[in-house]
Amino acid sequence: MTAPDLARLFRFVLVRTSHPGNIGSAARAMRTMGFTRMELVAPHKFPDREASAMAAGADDVLEGAGVHQGLIEGLAGSNLAFGLSARRRGVNLPELTPREGVMQALAAAQRGEQVAFVFGNERTGLENEELARCHAMVRIPSVDDFSSLNLSQAVQVMAYELRVAWLGENISAPPPLHDEPPADAAQMERFYEHLAQTLDDIDFHKGRAATTIMLRLRKLFQRAQMDERELRMLHGILADAQRMAQLAREKK
Repeated sequence: MTAPDLARLFRFVLVRTSHPGNIGSAARAMRTMGFTRMELVAPHKFPDREASAMAAGADDVLEGAGVHQGLIEGLAGSNLAFGLSARRRGVNLPELTPREGVMQALAAAQRGEQVAFVFGNERTGLENEELARCHAMVRIPSVDDFSSLNLSQAVQVMAYELRVAWLGENISAPPPLHDEPPADAAQMERFYEHLAQTLDDIDFHKGRAATTIMLRLRKLFQRAQMDERELRMLHGILADAQRMAQLAREKK
């Protein structure tokens, strides 16, 4: 796979970015490393002249950027997502260094899968609900008393690590994990919605915190990295459970 083909499989997703200048600086950071796919989720202000000025010529990145209302849309089509965070959060995800995350990302891309790196708001970072839509968390090592990087700096670190890894390593395409195409983010979200509804239908929670249970189930299924056939099978199981629950209610 050529470098441009590989680069197109990576996207940098900026969530709730406050300052348009940071969007431009992130675009410049991406473009210098050969990446052009940017997805913006609920940016405070875009397009904007400050973004264009700070992009310093990376206009193709800004012009091609997708703008979305929610993270689900920004991740649509991706098979693997890494959430960047300076702090340990309440979401129990595998925690990786940038280099570890990049090696997993490259292996997935060599199989033809689409990979997303997700960056949060400049002040608050990613919320737990947003991190829960990722497969792993990446933390850039920094000193404890001054750990927060500027958004574009974090983008630059990940873009640099990606470029160095594929230029410096002879990475051959690993065997595919599945015979079927891997499930993408949108398909997984539909499954989680079906799962949550089914758990309600069968009265699974019984007073327990539904949100906590769903976060743990998300982690379980994300770790499995299911393919489309497996997902169809699980949808079938859930549909049967819903049907049996409905029959039981009708007999009462």
